[in-house]
Amino acid sequence: MSVILIRSLILYVLVIFAVRLMGKRQLGELQPSELVITILVSNIATLPIEDVNIPVLVGITPILALVCFEVTVSWLCLRFPAVRRFISGSPKIVIKGGRIDRQAMADLRFSVDDLMMALRGSEVFDLAEVQYAIVETTGSMSVMKKPTADTPTRTELDIQAEDSDPPLVIVSDGIVLHTALRSLGFDRDYAARTAEKIGLKTDDIFIMTADSSGSCFISPRDGGRPIITQGGDEIDKGKNQRRDT
Repeated sequence: MSVILIRSLILYVLVIFAVRLMGKRQLGELQPSELVITILVSNIATLPIEDVNIPVLVGITPILALVCFEVTVSWLCLRFPAVRRFISGSPKIVIKGGRIDRQAMADLRFSVDDLMMALRGSEVFDLAEVQYAIVETTGSMSVMKKPTADTPTRTELDIQAEDSDPPLVIVSDGIVLHTALRSLGFDRDYAARTAEKIGLKTDDIFIMTADSSGSCFISPRDGGRPIITQGGDEIDKGKNQRRDT
């Protein structure tokens, strides 16, 4: 039993390393070559676990070989479009100018139900709203709505807005995340100072987010209502009184 446990832990670490080495895209939608490598790696990793007579090295060697092969293929696909088309295929346009391309659907072996399901996955429930749709090499569908059916942007509505990055979590369950603070350009004591202004300690905070302007969202650990600060100084107290416990 201990031998199987040790082998499982070794192969677990190896497979995690292999997946990370092949890239984070492995964790999302897979290209055909990536799917094949993932299946092969998972099957090979189980062999030394199921049969203790098989040396662990017999499982490790082919996994590393497959990972190296996948990294090489990825590099070739990046450098040579012809190789990329051969390995991953090409996107297929199924709707263009609002017209459905039956031949493209036949090439993809897409039924009407498949088309409607893919559109619903893109939050489109009416074919009349679709201007353009393309099936990517991963099998997912990208959809562009007609201008009359699409959500207007702030530019189209002539609404001025400042470009800014989304807020980052700077306190998680009472722990200050210094990496996030550095990303925002704040010092290590920023979270503690902000919490002190509203009568809390960082240990009293469940989640605290902040953006580059210093505006924060604070959710107390005791379950009280969230507290919002504007610019780090001005506190929105009117709508965010803490709940008595």
